[in-house]
Amino acid sequence: MNIVLIGMRGSGKTTVGKLLSKKLNKTFYDLDRLLAEKESQPIAEIVKTHGWEYFRDKESEIAEEISQKTNAVIATGGGLILRQKNIDALAAHGKFIFLKASIPSIFRRISKDKNRPSLTEKKSFTEELEDVWNNRKEIYKQTADIIIETDNKAIKQIVDEIIKQL
Repeated sequence: MNIVLIGMRGSGKTTVGKLLSKKLNKTFYDLDRLLAEKESQPIAEIVKTHGWEYFRDKESEIAEEISQKTNAVIATGGGLILRQKNIDALAAHGKFIFLKASIPSIFRRISKDKNRPSLTEKKSFTEELEDVWNNRKEIYKQTADIIIETDNKAIKQIVDEIIKQL
């Protein structure tokens, strides 16, 4: 069985995924990193050069490829859940864990990261996060087998909670 981590950008999917995979002796895959390596460009550059639709197409290809793996922890991009085919592919061998973080927590974690492309045309980063959250929260909740609140928790606490829930 695979463990598929979903949630907003900055919710801790990669950080949690690395530790969780070690503790469970599973292979770790970060879909955004794999996509960037395959395209030989950072995500921000891919989006700037080719646009979001191209990025989402490539993301779907990677999701399909990784869905064939077993005994893995998979950190997805925040928008992977926007395409049902991605959810279906990863659900075949996986359980979805939604790492739920508040907008203020996400803002604190990633507001200074210049490698994350804008997701909307909003004027402020906080407005963008709120819009994206409002558009995706129901999909995250419906997709999730388990929901883990991450605010004010150490990575180890989150990982231990996931293991306990599993």
